[in-house]
Amino acid sequence: MPPALWCHGDDCPHSPVTPWNFPIAIPAWKTAPALISGNAVVIKPAELTPLSATHLARALQDAGLPAGVFNVVHGKGRVVSDALARDPRIAGMSFTGSTKVGLGLQEILNARRARVQLEMGGKNGVLVLDDADPRKAAQVVAAGAFGLTGQACTATSRVYVTPGIRTAFLEALVAEAAKYTPGDGLESAMGAVVSQQQFEQDQAAVRGAVERGATLLHGEHDGDSSGALSFPAAVLTDLAFDDPAVTEEIFGPVVAVLEVPDYEAGLSAINGSRYGLTAGICTDSLALATDFSARAQAGVIKVNRPTAGLDLNVPFGGVKDSSTNTFREQGRSALEFFTWGKTVYTGV
Repeated sequence: MPPALWCHGDDCPHSPVTPWNFPIAIPAWKTAPALISGNAVVIKPAELTPLSATHLARALQDAGLPAGVFNVVHGKGRVVSDALARDPRIAGMSFTGSTKVGLGLQEILNARRARVQLEMGGKNGVLVLDDADPRKAAQVVAAGAFGLTGQACTATSRVYVTPGIRTAFLEALVAEAAKYTPGDGLESAMGAVVSQQQFEQDQAAVRGAVERGATLLHGEHDGDSSGALSFPAAVLTDLAFDDPAVTEEIFGPVVAVLEVPDYEAGLSAINGSRYGLTAGICTDSLALATDFSARAQAGVIKVNRPTAGLDLNVPFGGVKDSSTNTFREQGRSALEFFTWGKTVYTGV
């Protein structure tokens, strides 16, 4: 027997709350399983990217979706999201955004026993071991850290390297960072920062790290002065393990590189974060890659691949402060949030 629907039509809709960094992908992958399961949707898109969800609504309308099944509500996130979370007509909320906001919404939804799915922050680490190819490892880290201008919850933001590869890896990483010249996102390897506020946040993060004694191997902590919001790829080293640039999410093209004595110390450092979305390892050892995959405290593990990037046919989600760690997005698991099971006994 198939799982029972939460509700039918507009009796008790579900509310996706989506971020600006993937303005069509995340609304699509949150609403598709809800609609497929027979539920109505009230989506709240990000303030910075409101049109993508609107165009999605128009496309669904043009395709023949009945009126009232897919609904879009615009407005200030802290106002609209809060109102949706408190509305007894909303059966569940699937949220992607900051950890602070997500946990606040979770409290509201839990209080009325509504279902909640959270995908929040990340401070994703990569462990680079001596047996890795330093050039390939640098390419993997650079793609994860600087691709998408670092504006992804899965972006690489901290790297732990063992002593034998540290110098060669840093040289290769600086060379890779130089390839990520900010410019037009359709033409350059790295586009502009999304807003002035985010630009200033990136500046402050790098400047603060340097003031605390970090070495800036590539990039400028004053960033771009042309007004184009172009922020150069930043590579930091010589940081303390508890430095804010190592522990706090920046959401920009900034990566911190620290040295660890061996694999076990590196794994411990990876797991030392309050976040647990993605984690990666660069190694030629199948044994260590397998052990890392089992013991790393993250929902998504990448071996010799960038932490950013995902496949829609497999589950996605994190642990700790990165996720509710209950319902996963994408793949067949995505349907679980929008349905619930029943056990039926039938007599004759």
